[in-house]
Amino acid sequence: MPPIATLIFIFFGGIGGGLLSSAASMASLASYPVLLAVGIPPVYANVTNDAALIWTGIGSTLSSLKELKGHWWQVAFYALFTVVGSLFGCYLLLTFPSNVFEKVVPFFIAGSGIMVLASAKHHGLEPHKRPLWQEIFYIAALVAMGVYTGYFGAAGGVIVLVLLTYITNEKFIVVNAIKNVVCGLANLVALIVFAFTSKIYWIQATPLAIGMFIGGYLGMDILRVVPAKYMRIFIATLAFIQAGYFFYKAYML
Repeated sequence: MPPIATLIFIFFGGIGGGLLSSAASMASLASYPVLLAVGIPPVYANVTNDAALIWTGIGSTLSSLKELKGHWWQVAFYALFTVVGSLFGCYLLLTFPSNVFEKVVPFFIAGSGIMVLASAKHHGLEPHKRPLWQEIFYIAALVAMGVYTGYFGAAGGVIVLVLLTYITNEKFIVVNAIKNVVCGLANLVALIVFAFTSKIYWIQATPLAIGMFIGGYLGMDILRVVPAKYMRIFIATLAFIQAGYFFYKAYML
């Protein structure tokens, strides 16, 4: 049994992760380092993180039911492709050695920071006016995002946030709400797979999940009052700092 102070530390890391997830789908930028800091090996830290991530999705979904009204068919459609990708991503994580995992993490995180900034630009065409190849590309990208979520998950929702910004013409807060549900379902699938095929540190995952639920619920309220532009800049900056840290650990030490 970890010390109480450790569990409290993980709990507050979960709150931070939940807030980041609701705002820009980057819960793992807070929660993943917290699990590493308490001594959980990288791959198992990622698996344990997935076990807690679904609760930030639940919290943010309950907090954004108003934004989701009338959009549930879109949620189901997009989730279908991300869930399929998530299953394959889980397979990759369990197949490749942990040192490969550690070396690709900084690039995933840096890429997510770039995607946050890119999501500020909305596609100019109406969805029904786009050429067929573009629609196919977006669907394939949703599957790829699912693979990414199953394999690592850190800021995976940023990718789907960007895609939905281009696929739909909804307001940012509506797109963000749809993204939270879609990514939550992808994480749920990953959790089910990992529960039977890998090791989850359930004692550490529990306070992390509670914190993520609270942070996810509160995050949508914050997002309603903070301009999206400033949230993107803040989250992207944090992503680049984290990417530099993990790059140093993977390649310099």
